[in-house]
Amino acid sequence: MVDQVNRPRKSYGQFCALARSLDVVGERWTLLIVRELLPGPMRYTELKTSLQGIATNLLAERLRTMEAHGVVERRLESGGVVYALTPWGEELREPLEALGRWGAPLLAPGRGDDTFQPRWLTLALPALLRGTTSSTPVELGIETDGFTMVLRIDEAGPTAFVRPDDIPDTLLVASPDVVVSLATGTITIKQAVATGEFEGDLRVLHAAFGRTANAAPATDGD
Repeated sequence: MVDQVNRPRKSYGQFCALARSLDVVGERWTLLIVRELLPGPMRYTELKTSLQGIATNLLAERLRTMEAHGVVERRLESGGVVYALTPWGEELREPLEALGRWGAPLLAPGRGDDTFQPRWLTLALPALLRGTTSSTPVELGIETDGFTMVLRIDEAGPTAFVRPDDIPDTLLVASPDVVVSLATGTITIKQAVATGEFEGDLRVLHAAFGRTANAAPATDGD
């Protein structure tokens, strides 16, 4: 963790928690690196592939800086060196989810030519579905762009993770735009199913997305 002695070279110079937080994670690409590492550790090459557009030297510089500040650590695993968030770095999940909810309206125009990694949904969906609970835990498999994740809803709320060896019986196959639109309430469950593929228990889909999708504007024939 950054202390008064080890202040970043570029600093706002303000005695304010927000300003000092931005001293550490406010540079371009830093929070996106955190986003990549929230689901779990990654190799340098995996980070470079996922963060299309970042120069190799800049990624290396950002990782060194984040490691120096105690946000990221290097670990030696069987497959080699990986980068992982420290416990302090993991605490960025909540503010990143809040920022994602704040920015959700910016997704309304659609994906366009922007790059997209399906694994980003493991952070986005719990953020967008905050407040959704189920007294009886339910799990929904979501497949998008060839990537399959599990969305779990229980009394504590939504969580999302990858579990390749155990995919739930209820599965929604849809494009990223459809999944995000369903989570933000811009389309209904019926519309999502009509544009993709669905198998399993429809009640699970309603448990996951009913609160947001029910707010979607009605259309003819819906």
